[in-house]
Amino acid sequence: MIKAIVTDIEGTTSSLSFVKDVLFPYARTHIADYIRSHAHEPQVQTLLNDARAEAGAELTIEQLITQFIQWIDEDKKVTPLKSLQGLIWEAGYRQGDFKGHIYPDAAEYLKTWKSQGLDLYVYSSGSVYAQKLLFAHTDYGDLTPLFSGYFDTHIGGKKESQSYRNIAEKIAVPAEQLLFLSDIKEELDAAHEAGFNTYWLIRDGAVDSQAAHRQVSEFGQIKLN
Repeated sequence: MIKAIVTDIEGTTSSLSFVKDVLFPYARTHIADYIRSHAHEPQVQTLLNDARAEAGAELTIEQLITQFIQWIDEDKKVTPLKSLQGLIWEAGYRQGDFKGHIYPDAAEYLKTWKSQGLDLYVYSSGSVYAQKLLFAHTDYGDLTPLFSGYFDTHIGGKKESQSYRNIAEKIAVPAEQLLFLSDIKEELDAAHEAGFNTYWLIRDGAVDSQAAHRQVSEFGQIKLN
């Protein structure tokens, strides 16, 4: 019996193109000005120091900007970068530069599952802050009240089974009563190894009934029993 659902964002609840073609370029375009304008703020100072530790060098502000842009271009899952991107995206959401993309079926079934008493969680490589921003600014309104919690790379890497054990422990639900939704096989493999039930979202392309995990093209095809 499924008691709670943990969902990925990119390619699962939301279009990959929104993240790759809207959010990432927006952050890359604005990151230099944002750092220069906000480097004196304690929250940003902490992220810059975390980035120095990650880089293993005492970088100047301009060197840090170069390092962040390099990480963006290399699609590195670096925690201080993800957190900084979240701050930049907040400004974009609040200015109305874009809205968080959610597939219609995802919005519908997240609401349905919540109404049926299931607890919903998000687990994404994007920062918790960025996750909340996306779900707070959608064409379906503020969806954040649907979720009981959010997880990012602070809990561990998404392709590591221990991360899913950590999540199960954190939300105090046995792994066999948890369902993880993702579009990435290696993430699903790790979740399955930790004891989770899994569904593989195939938003583009044909569903393979012989795949390692149950595949569906939209949330309405997911069976919870």
